[in-house]
Amino acid sequence: MRFLDLTIFLMLWLIATKTASATTYNLPENPDNNVISQYPDNTVFIRAKQDETLLDIALRFSLGQMEIVHLNQKVDRWLVKKGEVVRLANRRILPDTPHKDIVLNLSEYRLYYYPNAQPDMPAQVMSYATGIGRQDWRTPLGYTRVSKKERNPSWYPPESIRREHARNDDPLPRVVPPGPHNPLGAYALHLALRGYLIHGTDIDKIYGIGMQITHGCVRMYPNDIEELYYRVGVGTPVYIVKQPIKVGWLNNKLYIEAHPDLDGVKMTFDQRHAVALKLIKKATQEETPAFDQQALNQALQTLDGDPVPILQKAVSQETAPIEFDNYTTPYQ
Repeated sequence: MRFLDLTIFLMLWLIATKTASATTYNLPENPDNNVISQYPDNTVFIRAKQDETLLDIALRFSLGQMEIVHLNQKVDRWLVKKGEVVRLANRRILPDTPHKDIVLNLSEYRLYYYPNAQPDMPAQVMSYATGIGRQDWRTPLGYTRVSKKERNPSWYPPESIRREHARNDDPLPRVVPPGPHNPLGAYALHLALRGYLIHGTDIDKIYGIGMQITHGCVRMYPNDIEELYYRVGVGTPVYIVKQPIKVGWLNNKLYIEAHPDLDGVKMTFDQRHAVALKLIKKATQEETPAFDQQALNQALQTLDGDPVPILQKAVSQETAPIEFDNYTTPYQ
């Protein structure tokens, strides 16, 4: 295992007591490129400063539950011992969508917000962990927009949800007023899809972020939804996609990022491999690209969501090195 250098380690240690907030990345200068990172190393690590859970660490570093669990498949989710090393996400391949507005990739339980670029400042993207719809209450795919913003919302449970709770001996009132036990939290962004919102959470469900746990809405950490609420306006476009496998270039290396299937979806290894090969061919514009098959197989088997290099592009000495290369495919 390769540890981050002392400087990065200390930086992460200093923020380890903070609650979740967006991870902000500078975008590549070329808007067609799609690999982002905060630190030079692909993945960074910390040592637990006390006995705690992976969920506690996820909350501090704006990661979701399944994300940190998949990154640390040999670590006990419920007991991280003091001094134990925990792996954190750093590098990401952006979803293959327009690099603007709000993008939600269900497969990685993550929302991306592209704020308007400021003069003399690099373009940025802000990334947030989210909870999404359960298998029987799926978050819909497609294009929509923010239709309404609401602070301290009341929740009016639909009859379908009230019936479900009644069957489970957990009856719901017709109206849940604002407060610490309101499932919508303190801020809500209504979507132009009837009944679907991007919202906060109540104190009882904070650790459900990063899971398939909602009735179709998008749930965020309280600090995250508050930040997003004050940044976006009514009418902001929202792209909701499902992209479990992504590829992209960084410093003439092609990376692949693979995530597990959502509940209710079951891809075989061969199906994942076929999807990956199609994306690799698109990225390299070659029919038979000479990529690292062993690294690809490992990524498609581990499914930890961490980008893995699979191909090094040769750079001519007569040509100045290109930091990134183009990669686009139709988003779904």
